[in-house]
Amino acid sequence: MSIEISTILLFGSLIVLMALGVPLAFAMSGVAIVSTIFLWGPSALYNIPLSTITMTKSIVLTAIPLFIFMGLILERSGVADGLYEMMHRWAGPLPGGLALGTVAICTIFAAMTGVSGAAVVTMGIIALPAMLKRGYDKTIAIGPIMAGGALGILIPPSTMMVIYAWLCNESVGRLFAAGVFPGIFCAALFGGYVLIRCALNPKLGPPQPPEERSTWKERFASLKSVALPLALIVLVLGSIFFGVATPTEAAAVGAFGAFICALINRKMSFKDFREAVTRTFSVSGFILWIAMGATFFVAVYTAIGAPELIIKLVSAMPVSPWFIIIGMQIILLIMGCFIDTTGIAMITVPVFVPIVRALGFDPIWFGTIFVINMEMAFLTPPFGLDLFYMKGIAPKDVSMGDIYRAALPFVVLQLFGMITVMALPQLALWLPNLMFGIAK
Repeated sequence: MSIEISTILLFGSLIVLMALGVPLAFAMSGVAIVSTIFLWGPSALYNIPLSTITMTKSIVLTAIPLFIFMGLILERSGVADGLYEMMHRWAGPLPGGLALGTVAICTIFAAMTGVSGAAVVTMGIIALPAMLKRGYDKTIAIGPIMAGGALGILIPPSTMMVIYAWLCNESVGRLFAAGVFPGIFCAALFGGYVLIRCALNPKLGPPQPPEERSTWKERFASLKSVALPLALIVLVLGSIFFGVATPTEAAAVGAFGAFICALINRKMSFKDFREAVTRTFSVSGFILWIAMGATFFVAVYTAIGAPELIIKLVSAMPVSPWFIIIGMQIILLIMGCFIDTTGIAMITVPVFVPIVRALGFDPIWFGTIFVINMEMAFLTPPFGLDLFYMKGIAPKDVSMGDIYRAALPFVVLQLFGMITVMALPQLALWLPNLMFGIAK
């Protein structure tokens, strides 16, 4: 059977199974097992457990449950309460101040957790009722929480970047450094949008009345709530960027640091701790199953020689390399509407990154725009995860239509952020090149 027909059958079968509702992990592994038997016979099935053993030995993957645990502990530690109180005092007098402060808090949370859901759920519980109570428009109240939460996979530490680095054998530290300035840039876009819209129409986000504004003494006193988050950020990212610890070791330090933060704040019960541990195992197990299925699938796909064929075909195409990169982003954007981001990474990264390298692009830069694209996937209907997180915690009078409308402007802003990083690669590459040297 030709490589072309094998490729069509592999991906065609995968698409059909997913359309029938088969979980992605089992769809990929099922296609791989049937293909192995058909192409090489039952005796070749021993390669499947061998590839799984190799995958489970990857020390990089150990960082994923640790970052998840860190995020879940921080979600219950009460850190966000102090941060929100501080932002409320400082940003409250501004048009849309509470929404602006929410973006800032989500950015800080992103630099502590590495996941999206923690910030969305936490700020949805704390900030959303306060903004709606003060007469904020639903779109201005909801949108910044979801978009700010999505920054968790772009601003380091990021579980998505760990997965990307593992799939294409790139440096986690370089990817983390590459996400810093694009993450800050996206956060600035979100904040600027809120500030401009509310300045033009104060009814969307009324500023805090003069009688409710804090004194300067109260504002400066509230800054102490930033101490623990900043210490944790410096502990995790500083240890990676300055070469003191590997990303996996830093994840362990961060998980321990988050636990210490929870003890200091005295707001986490044993029940909260048990739920954090349970959810860590649950989410990590979900990712591991997908990783196993993807490992099976990619092993078969590689064995038939298809990656080399695709690289040759793409390299020979009479179109600009940029046209191919843009096409990849469109594919990712469409997939993000229907498939979990981890699954998208497992399916596309092993295929796309060799092509990116063959075209002469930096895989660290591509990884950054890939993660921004996955950030959009958290907000794009119909299956964006942040949309469902928000629906689960929003008041009953907030409809799914309200949530979709709130997400749309921020998807556009994320798209603008991605295009900017594509046009200005140094926005992503300057810091990793400075800290780790120019990659050869």
